Amino acid sequence: MRRGLVVACLVFAACNNATSPPVASGPVVASGVRELVAAPDLGDQPSYSVRTGQLPVLSLQNLFHPTYLVPNDPTHIRTMLVTGDVIPARGVDYFATVRHDFLWPFRPTAAFTKNADVTFINLESPLFAGCPVDPGPSFTFCGDARFVDGLTLMGAKVVNLANNHTSNYGQQGIALTDQLLRSHGMLDTGLGAVAVVEVRGIKFGFIGFNGVGRAIDQAAVKDQIAQARKLADIVVVQFHWGKEYERQPLPDPHVPTPDDPVAIGHEAIDWGADIVIGNHPHWYQGIEVYHGKLITYAHGNFVFDQMWSEETREGVIGTYTFYDKQLVAASWKPIRIYDYGQPVFMNTQDASTAVQTMEAASDQLAQRLHEPTSKPIPAMPGSPPYAPEHAPG
Repeated sequence: MRRGLVVACLVFAACNNATSPPVASGPVVASGVRELVAAPDLGDQPSYSVRTGQLPVLSLQNLFHPTYLVPNDPTHIRTMLVTGDVIPARGVDYFATVRHDFLWPFRPTAAFTKNADVTFINLESPLFAGCPVDPGPSFTFCGDARFVDGLTLMGAKVVNLANNHTSNYGQQGIALTDQLLRSHGMLDTGLGAVAVVEVRGIKFGFIGFNGVGRAIDQAAVKDQIAQARKLADIVVVQFHWGKEYERQPLPDPHVPTPDDPVAIGHEAIDWGADIVIGNHPHWYQGIEVYHGKLITYAHGNFVFDQMWSEETREGVIGTYTFYDKQLVAASWKPIRIYDYGQPVFMNTQDASTAVQTMEAASDQLAQRLHEPTSKPIPAMPGSPPYAPEHAPG
């Protein structure tokens, strides 16, 4: 039996050898070297939005480095323009009175600011005839009623009155300002009612709240957002908030129970706001994308007399573009104030530095909140020294 197994194994081996290819005995020749080619350039490929028909997701990257080309189709596109603080008081009022020209602060920028579907400003001064002309360091603000013609020239359609200076001349000053604005075709907000503006079938609802000198009434914010939600397709909330002379949004230390602008902005979005607009710090600050919605923390100054530092002389005009009801793009045009009250657009180099500062501030905030940043993160440009503790407000 053992002999049979040996024979069977030999026969199997012989058969296997007979069918196996012969092993080469010469040298092995390798295949030729393959020529490497560059990776394909996909830059000419249609974008995600074009391929899918879906709008881009809002992010710091696509706001500061947009790749989405917004279609120039007025049936879908609406634009909202927002400036920094408009304070035609004190030095601004004095120099306009001396010039006999209450359009003077608005002339260099008017062609741009009126070129939007809705121009939304924060008016931080009551306007009425007989306002005392006082160029000094007063903190009681008012402006000549004739400044309303400047607001008309710049195209203002909605005016926020929820701030810490509108009430400087009491309820009478507020009532006179409200009457003046409405008699010139402008709506105001911040006094309780929702200002609704319809643009080609899309309704914008505007509400405003003051958090300077007092805490923001969060129950009122929630209630008014719910009311605006019923009246409008796009809900715009403006806050007057935060610590002055800072590049980052910080709580105002002068409020007994300080509100954190970041926390308040998040709550407003959670309660139904589509975009949050911030002002008051007198420096422009960064932005945040929270749950796909935009929060702008401060636009800086626009018309004001704070000539004592470079930062307080600067501001940005934001243009916010909606495709139907969704924000799809934003851009910021920086200004510098001259002659105690007249904003002028920055030159190309300075404007680029200002937008880079906004982006760097936005990324610093995103890092602090563990949110996505833009890429690459720009360095924060240098700035001259300042001394806000010794400067007039």
